[in-house]
Amino acid sequence: MCGIVGYIGTNAAAPVILEGLSKLEYRGYDSAGMAVYDGNQIQIKKSVGRLKVLEELTHGGATMPGVAGIGHTRWATHGAPSDVNAHPHYNAQETIAVVHNGIIENYLPLKDKLISKGYTFTSDTDTEVLAHLIDYYYKRTCKDGTEGNPLVAITKVMHRVQGSYALGILFADHPDQIFAVRKDSPLIVGQNEEGCFIASDVPALLKYTRTVYFIENQEVVRLRADHMHFYTVDEEEITKEPVTIEWDTDAAEKGGYEHFMLKEMYEQPKTVTDTLLPRLKNGDIVIEELCMTQEEICAIQKIFIVACGSAYHAGMTGKYVIEGIARIPVEVDLASEFRYRNPILEKGTMVIVISQSGETADTLAALREAQQRGHKVLGIVNVVGSSIAREADNVMYTWAGPEIAVATTKAYSAQLIALYLLAMKFGKVRGTIEQTQFQEMVEDLRRLPGQIEMLLANKNRIQRFANRYVGAKDVFFIGRGIDHAISMEGSLKLKEISYIHSEAYAAGELKHGTISLIETGTLVAAVATQNMLFQKILSNMIEVKARGAFVLAVTTQGNTEIEKAADYVIYIPDTNPYFTNSLAIIPLQLFGYYVAVGKGCDVDKPRNLAKSVTVE
Repeated sequence: MCGIVGYIGTNAAAPVILEGLSKLEYRGYDSAGMAVYDGNQIQIKKSVGRLKVLEELTHGGATMPGVAGIGHTRWATHGAPSDVNAHPHYNAQETIAVVHNGIIENYLPLKDKLISKGYTFTSDTDTEVLAHLIDYYYKRTCKDGTEGNPLVAITKVMHRVQGSYALGILFADHPDQIFAVRKDSPLIVGQNEEGCFIASDVPALLKYTRTVYFIENQEVVRLRADHMHFYTVDEEEITKEPVTIEWDTDAAEKGGYEHFMLKEMYEQPKTVTDTLLPRLKNGDIVIEELCMTQEEICAIQKIFIVACGSAYHAGMTGKYVIEGIARIPVEVDLASEFRYRNPILEKGTMVIVISQSGETADTLAALREAQQRGHKVLGIVNVVGSSIAREADNVMYTWAGPEIAVATTKAYSAQLIALYLLAMKFGKVRGTIEQTQFQEMVEDLRRLPGQIEMLLANKNRIQRFANRYVGAKDVFFIGRGIDHAISMEGSLKLKEISYIHSEAYAAGELKHGTISLIETGTLVAAVATQNMLFQKILSNMIEVKARGAFVLAVTTQGNTEIEKAADYVIYIPDTNPYFTNSLAIIPLQLFGYYVAVGKGCDVDKPRNLAKSVTVE
């Protein structure tokens, strides 16, 4: 939610900020703005709409001279998208500018307090409270006409506000420095020979530096052109170790593809390979970061998988795979519900949290809840050094590289691989899988990247089919067992980027109400990859077809019997039944993508959505 970029150095700040914001526009695109100190004052430009509006308004930053500034792309929480609600926000004298990612939960009583002291507000945002509150405390540090102390003012504000925030702050009295602050919303800082940077996420900095520092909760950073200092909320200076980012800079560029989403779909074979192969050694699965002994693995009585969105769908697949292979009971929870339902975590319970960004607010809260109850947590994340990666007891990286499109594709595929590996590792250690079967499954895993590549090569056929459903109003996805889990993800891909109403149902539930929604011409996508359930899903397809549905089927090669019940069939290569989701998702991703493109939707940045949900 929202993207923050800041720069102070020897180059013009505005073009650097705009470049960084362009890499973070997936985080928020309701409005955008910049504040740059021009040598005399803080100059602020902001506008509703996409970042290109701000670029045109400032002529690419040329009309905003200065070497220190902060910028922001907004995903609206408090206050509708508008010029006045856009960031940066500032005090009455426009001598303090603030950009903010997060939510200030107690902003209303703070606002009332400030109004009682003579402050006036022009926006509907919670962020404007921060600008005036910093102003209030900053002025209290000014004595006998001297400049105030920004660090003291900022830490006093941190003691007063409740909620989540990542802040970039610029003071006209101190134009040789900018400040960054963090609590529960991601923020990193970086440095090169030409200056220092702040950003909400790594892609904004890849062009400039690979050396970054991850700001922890309740920390403040003072950045100057050639160095930075870190402080606690009590103004005590601390030292931090830098982290080197290994991501390929080309991975954050479109590379000739029309959309990031299409590029990232085509990166899935590499993503699967990179997540898989380092953990296959001498015919065995070695997950060094798991840090569990055989005795500890055998002692697992139950597993909780906690996640949101597509990661939750990966967790649903993980439930079937882990229970089937390792025979460990698995419960999958939406992170937003987990801690509020007072979950029962008994001895022998393992908690796994899954998040592409490693910053998902609800998932991070679930992690902390589990740890407070005395349970260790394994995090499956994509972003090195993210909050979940740092706070989890152990972390398993998915090595998908930067994922820019809001709708996940390659990170989801990598999460599936991580869960397959865990299930097989647990099953082998616990003796629930024979060595011969284990080796066959390893070989099936090795074949997945090539099989995914083959399915991606079939995109033209899927595109032609998708063009027929650009005008669809309702689409239903059905499946049984693991196929139900993949139906959920296929449905989400379609609805989030094409805005077509879509639902996923366990096929056995059709007769319990859902079938009443089927009418002539309704598209029903049926996933049928599980041989033991094939005849059951076939019957469900016949049921909806008899009521006028047009049936799209996704099944494995050889299941030609399905053609009597389906109007259109997509075949996927044969693989182990536990791994079929890695293949079945590919045509469903392509279908959703081409429907959205046909409708003229902004595929990479669908309305009302942001890549990383860092507020509850």
